[in-house]
Amino acid sequence: MRQNNRQNDELRKVEIIPNFNPYAEGSCLIKSGNTHVICTASVEDKVPAWLKDEGKGWITAEYAMLPRATLTRTPRETLKPSGRSQEIKRLIGRALRAGVDLTKMPDISVIIDCDVIQADGGTRTASVTGGFVALYLALESLVKGGKLPENPIREFVAAVSCGIHNGQAILDEDYEEDSHAQADTNFVFTESGRIVEIQGTAEEEPFDNEQFLSLMKLAQKGIGELIKKQKIALGVL
Repeated sequence: MRQNNRQNDELRKVEIIPNFNPYAEGSCLIKSGNTHVICTASVEDKVPAWLKDEGKGWITAEYAMLPRATLTRTPRETLKPSGRSQEIKRLIGRALRAGVDLTKMPDISVIIDCDVIQADGGTRTASVTGGFVALYLALESLVKGGKLPENPIREFVAAVSCGIHNGQAILDEDYEEDSHAQADTNFVFTESGRIVEIQGTAEEEPFDNEQFLSLMKLAQKGIGELIKKQKIALGVL
């Protein structure tokens, strides 16, 4: 039996608190079990040099963990982000761009900062899910302020982890489950079920196609529930 008597296809308790930061154009605090992430979206009236005169906007991300987000202190990445943080911030940026028509936000950049204040597995997927809420709010603020004629969001995007634990496929692993899993995967889907990204690793022995499809089915269910929670938090459902 999983912690808190969770079923194999059950998410941890998820809470999304919008407008958590009063200064950012968009923000939220997302709680996924004992993983808590502050996501903020900041707007800039410029794009990277390589996008100049392309008639497009840009969305990028940063990711970091506070030193005591974990059981033991992790040194601050003050000079150079770790390889893990670099990988995760790129994942977040790719995931969020997949849900937006960048041609409808020309010469505007949105920077998503995801800061993990408490970690218990699934920090990257929580950052994607919460980051999208912050992004949506930031883009809505531009519409309300007259800087954009419409919100360039095409589809909602969310992410979740799945794994094989004790031979069974499970949804939304916590740290203990993740650290003992035989396989670990992260899925990012759009609201229509289209794939943005899949990351998967076998920890002990390779997993087969049937196991992968069972993990994907769990992810589809979980992401559908997460998108509903995003919409409820944003007041659009």
